[in-house]
Amino acid sequence: MAELYEEKAKNELMRWQRKLAKNGFFAKKYAKHLQTKINERIPEKIHHLFTTSVKKMVYATLVGSEYTTTTIPLEEASLQQREERLDEKIKFYKKTAAIEGAGTGAGGILLGMVDFPLLLSIKMKFLFEAASLYGFDVKDYRERLFILYLFQLAFSSAEKKKQVYQTIKNWDEIKEQLPEKDVYLEEIDWKAFQLEYRDHIDLVKMLQLIPGFGAIVGAFANYHFLEVLSETAKNGYRMRIFNSGK
Repeated sequence: MAELYEEKAKNELMRWQRKLAKNGFFAKKYAKHLQTKINERIPEKIHHLFTTSVKKMVYATLVGSEYTTTTIPLEEASLQQREERLDEKIKFYKKTAAIEGAGTGAGGILLGMVDFPLLLSIKMKFLFEAASLYGFDVKDYRERLFILYLFQLAFSSAEKKKQVYQTIKNWDEIKEQLPEKDVYLEEIDWKAFQLEYRDHIDLVKMLQLIPGFGAIVGAFANYHFLEVLSETAKNGYRMRIFNSGK
């Protein structure tokens, strides 16, 4: 049974890899082009505000103990056992994100703005739990950096995805060459990170700010974002496990 499950997981991983290798749909490329034009018209001080906000949230996740103290690596388990538990977590986080999106979406503009940090927190917490279920210790800052790359892989343009995928694919070699935690965090291009993330979700999330319509959009969008993130996390960790021969 374990061998059959692993074979099935390898086939799903290969399909996911082929999907990543393809270029983005024209509509996505056009949306990215449109958002880039909009970003060029936004004052630099506004970009700085968004960048600082995202940096603080992600920085706190990477260096803080909010999530690491509650996550213990799952040891001595088969891939099937790990993913059965992960699938339960995925259901929980999808439902949580949908409820949160519906609640903030129903509140119009003010609550819609609150959705940004809340959804980011839900996504990060899910990734930390996923890492632990696959047996990786998130107390190691390099594992928290891997989580950040998974996040980028899920929510970036097609061009950026291809770059990040190569990092994910070769992570076990790359992590051994990383500098100290504090040095590496200072080298992250936070503005590029927040623009990729914001551009990926903005055109959908703006609809969430419309009173009377936002609740439906918020629930659907947040559910979808967790679906994309869970697929990325599952296949990202599968790739590491298969590459390492665990």
